[in-house]
Amino acid sequence: MTSRPVAFDAEYYRRYYENPETRIYDQTRHAHLIEGVLGLIAWLGWPLQSVLDVGAGVGWWKTWLKKHRKHVRYLGTEMERSICKRYGHQQADIRTWRPERRFDLVVCHGVLPYVDDAGLPGAIENLAAGCEGFLYLEAITKRDVAGNVDTDLTDTRVHQRSGAVYRKLLAPHFRQIGAGLWAKRDAALVFYELEVPVERA
Repeated sequence: MTSRPVAFDAEYYRRYYENPETRIYDQTRHAHLIEGVLGLIAWLGWPLQSVLDVGAGVGWWKTWLKKHRKHVRYLGTEMERSICKRYGHQQADIRTWRPERRFDLVVCHGVLPYVDDAGLPGAIENLAAGCEGFLYLEAITKRDVAGNVDTDLTDTRVHQRSGAVYRKLLAPHFRQIGAGLWAKRDAALVFYELEVPVERA
C-alpha cells in the first residue's frame, strides 16, 4: 500500500520526467519503447489509426506520434488540471472515466500501481472498454520494487501488488503477448502457438 498520498503536481513531473538527475529515463530512451511497441503491432498486421494514452504525463507519446505518425489520432488523459492545460491532455480519472470510442492502442504506463484496490477493477474495465486492438501496460509489482527497479529513481509510493492480481483482472479482456503488450480478446487477431504464453483452462 502507499505510505502517503501522491500529489501529481509540477514537482512530481519535474522529479520523475524533467530533472536528468532524478528521472528514470529520458525522451530519447522512451522513443525506443514507442518504436518497439508500434513495430510489433505492425508486424502482427494491425493498422494503427488511433492511440489513447492514459496517464500521458509530459506527452512523450504525443510528441513522437506528431513527428513520426501524423495520421494517428491521439488522445491523452491526466488527473491534474494544470498538467492537462500545460500538455494538452483531457482531464480524466480512469477509475471512473470510460472512453466514448475504442482505440487501436491504449497506453497505460505507470498508472495502475497508483490506483487503490477499490478502483482497480473499474480502471481495467474502462481500459478494456476503450481498446480495439492492443494495450501497452507498465505496472510495477511487489516483486519489482523488491529487486527490479532503482528505488532511488522510481516512485515506490504505490500499491505494491503481485503480478497475479493484475493478470486476473486483465485476463477476461486481454491475451498477454509479452514485453508489456496485451491483445484484446475480441480483436480479429491470430497468433502462432509460441507467440503467446500458455493460458490455463
